[in-house]
Amino acid sequence: MTLMRQFVFVLFATVIGTGSLLAQKEDPKPLDPTRWENDMKKFEAQDEASPPPKGALLFVGSSSIRLWELKNNFPSEATINRGFGGSTIADSVHYFDLLVARHQPKAILMYAGDNDVAHGLTPAEVAADFEKFAGLVSEKLPGTPVIYIAIKPSRKRWEMWPTMKDANDRIAAWCAKHDHFYFADIGAAMLADAEAGQPPAESWFRSDGLHLSPEGYAGWTKVIRPIIDEALKK
Repeated sequence: MTLMRQFVFVLFATVIGTGSLLAQKEDPKPLDPTRWENDMKKFEAQDEASPPPKGALLFVGSSSIRLWELKNNFPSEATINRGFGGSTIADSVHYFDLLVARHQPKAILMYAGDNDVAHGLTPAEVAADFEKFAGLVSEKLPGTPVIYIAIKPSRKRWEMWPTMKDANDRIAAWCAKHDHFYFADIGAAMLADAEAGQPPAESWFRSDGLHLSPEGYAGWTKVIRPIIDEALKK
């Protein structure tokens, strides 16, 4: 191989290699929130057939909300479940009026961010989306308490936990600086009995290692209930 051919070969390999690295670093393709149109129509139909009470506790977010049998853990409270599995914080931002504003809740509890990280969002992006959601609350439901339920450390997505914890820490810091916003650190409770560097016990989860068992929801409620009481007193 001549010197010139060697040079061309190295240059070509470098360009190809650089292109591959850039491709790996590309941002994840944004998820289209309109993929939830059928779910939103179902929520609208539910609201029309049996209007939820105003001034209830509103739970919104992804499947950890959708699968929550709220009456089991909040038997004396009026609750509204607006969870839709697989959703991100940005999805709740997009459908804020339908999911949140129309219900005029006395408090909002959000669990989302899990799928955001799984889709490839950075901690900064997850926190920024939560701030957008918080901004809509402040604009349209001023003074309404918002309790952000921390992204959980699941067994199935344990390798993502450092990223999730970073997102949690950013949101917790933001909530600490703003009135009416609270951070429910369910992650600390779930890891309290785990060995260092290990995920929570299997008893927290269903067989898939991602979604909560009844025991898991009971454990969450122990963390969240005092925060609701504190928020409502203010």
